Amino acid sequence: MAFGNGIVQKKGSHLWLTHLFMILGVLIIFFPIWLAFVASTVTQPEIVSPPMPILPGDQFIDNYKAALFAGVNVPVAKMLFNSFVMAMGIAVGKITISLLSAFAIVYFRFPGRQVFFWLIFITLMLPVEVRIVPTFEVIASFGLLNSYSGLILPLIASATATFLFRQFFMTIPDELAEAARVDGAKPMRFFIDIVLPMSRTNIAALFVILFIYGWNQYLWPLLITTDPEMNTIVMGIKQMFPSGDDVAEWPVIMATSILAMIPPVIVVISMQKLFVRGLMDSEK
Repeated sequence: MAFGNGIVQKKGSHLWLTHLFMILGVLIIFFPIWLAFVASTVTQPEIVSPPMPILPGDQFIDNYKAALFAGVNVPVAKMLFNSFVMAMGIAVGKITISLLSAFAIVYFRFPGRQVFFWLIFITLMLPVEVRIVPTFEVIASFGLLNSYSGLILPLIASATATFLFRQFFMTIPDELAEAARVDGAKPMRFFIDIVLPMSRTNIAALFVILFIYGWNQYLWPLLITTDPEMNTIVMGIKQMFPSGDDVAEWPVIMATSILAMIPPVIVVISMQKLFVRGLMDSEK
């Protein structure tokens, strides 16, 4: 019994140490975010005059109202909407195209099937920065500058998502496809009724990753948008920093930064369980 109690105590001490290091890690990561939030609730003199306060001030409503409805060039509310439309369009577009591409590669037999798959996979070596000039020329020739279509369409193809869905579809038993064929189900009926429900956790995991990818885009929106009304929130934060002898409105900048974090955090928290299950299923 003593030996057993020793093992329990040893495991218990290791568990407490693990939790202690996790809490310390969370605090280290969270502290800069807390300082940004505090800076968004105080006045400009309180920020530029050290020491900076570590408790929230009384300017929360004024600073966030100034950020949301005044901003610098465009109200932050408009930029948040632009970023949301772009991120949602990229995530949904990438998942839709990748699902259909992977389904065709796995379940349809046609000449050059593997060649097409590897051609898709090779595009992983061609990031947006490499093909950005010809992509810009194509978008400009179609008249899609300063539009949501121009922000979304060039970024909705995803070789990574296609590869992950292909690997998952290959784990689905062939008996399911045979049973659906015997029952007279067409390919798209099999896809909608069987494949999509089984892919729910994988779709959720990829949606979280791709939404954040779209939300954080900076170079492509910067290139194709000249109208301030089409600015995204990441562009807006950069434009708020002064040039020359101008003074930065730090409370408004910090309020904008906090507002920019909220939508991705909401997506991650709301889809946390499916996200974790999707990653675990992918590992299996």
